[in-house]
Amino acid sequence: MGSLKLSSPSGLSSSPKPADHVRLGAGAGFAGDRFDPAIALAEHGQLDFLVFELLGERTVAAAQRRERDAADTGFDPTLVDRIVSVAAHCAANGTRIVTNGGAANPKAAAHAVAEAIRALDVDMPVAYVAGDDVLGIVESQDPLTWETGQSASAADGELISANAYLGAQPIRRALDSGAHIVITGRVADPSLYVGAMAHHFDWDHSDADLIGRATVTGHLLECAGQVTGGYFADPVTKPVAGLAELGFPFADVDADAQAVLSKLNGPGGEVSVRTCTEQLLYEVATPSAYITPDVTADFSRVSFEQVEADRVHVTGGTGVARPSDLKVTLGYDSGWQGEGQITYSGLRSKERAELAASIVLERLEVLYGLDPDSVFVEYIGMAAAFRGLVKVDNPAEVRLRIVASAATRQDAAIIGDEVEALYTNGPAGGGGARKSVHSVVSVKSCSVDRSIIEESVGVEFASVHHPDDSSAEYPSARRRGASE
Repeated sequence: MGSLKLSSPSGLSSSPKPADHVRLGAGAGFAGDRFDPAIALAEHGQLDFLVFELLGERTVAAAQRRERDAADTGFDPTLVDRIVSVAAHCAANGTRIVTNGGAANPKAAAHAVAEAIRALDVDMPVAYVAGDDVLGIVESQDPLTWETGQSASAADGELISANAYLGAQPIRRALDSGAHIVITGRVADPSLYVGAMAHHFDWDHSDADLIGRATVTGHLLECAGQVTGGYFADPVTKPVAGLAELGFPFADVDADAQAVLSKLNGPGGEVSVRTCTEQLLYEVATPSAYITPDVTADFSRVSFEQVEADRVHVTGGTGVARPSDLKVTLGYDSGWQGEGQITYSGLRSKERAELAASIVLERLEVLYGLDPDSVFVEYIGMAAAFRGLVKVDNPAEVRLRIVASAATRQDAAIIGDEVEALYTNGPAGGGGARKSVHSVVSVKSCSVDRSIIEESVGVEFASVHHPDDSSAEYPSARRRGASE
């Protein structure tokens, strides 16, 4: 988080929490999300639960690679700072925390978080959910990947990770056992919220309509600022006020999983029928069959009603039984990637950028034996995002970007070196050269029978006043079976 001290703006408040409801707030929607909206919610939101969704498919695979390189790592690098930033407010207000920031190593994450909050003298028992790491199962079964129809072992690169999407039940068990902070690895994003709701209301997980409605709310909240207008905003067609102080949403949910979405009074953004509608459809291929580990939810009859400013009532979600298989994200070590960028401005910037690219491509082929067809060349400023579908003449400036993959870090570095050398060896007027090298983790997907996956719920430092409880396992941890 750096050395700057974050605090929430003055004048923030929330509407009173309705009786017999649970209030869940979105603390983050991805690994790089902001800190201050979560701090504001923790302090002023009257929350029962604050949820940090920090994990993507590539981020969990990259975390597995970090864990291989250094023990007791592999969790989200911002996780400890995020929880430290809100822990005092959460403890004072009776707010529990749920997060998938454990990534590849939820146990190490729980230990690190427990140590950090002990130093604050904050008493919040920390639990972790394990069991999503199914690399051994995938290696033994070698299932077919969704993308190619070939076996997992047939893909290019070394298979380094396999993480199944777990659901809400182990989260619920951790909360049932007294945890105030629950840290998971790979679980489905809505399940972070569904587990908290199920714990609060003691729901039957086999009630598909109930879990389907809860999944609607979880899906609406999981991307945080998107439902308060962040991803929605357009300055012409969809203006949203106060984006620099965008507030994150929360939901008040009743025992029947009916929900009202809202945000704090004061910060920027909006909660409206339009923002909720866009988020409902975000990353949804088939609205009538949104598949999660908890339920196959039906979003097709969901409706929204604006009950007042920044308050939207959500109704109509249903569901059918959960799938028998779980989705698994496979991570592959795919070598290295080198990149170089340089800018050309003014008259003939397009022609100079194209000449610069031809110089680099020729040198990569002649001196290093690299196939020019394997090199990606992009002209930023010439509608590069449209991949040649839009013609641009006489641009004021062009930023040349050249990227190529390589087997070794040393070979990947050659790409940026050659671009940087254009300063004095290429067309006139090049400037702002940058180069980088990074490892590449590619991902694919497959399915695994859920009955052979074992979940467990563990605890690290159950209480700041009882450090001897470290590394215990909750008695409720058990093998996943058809009876759940």
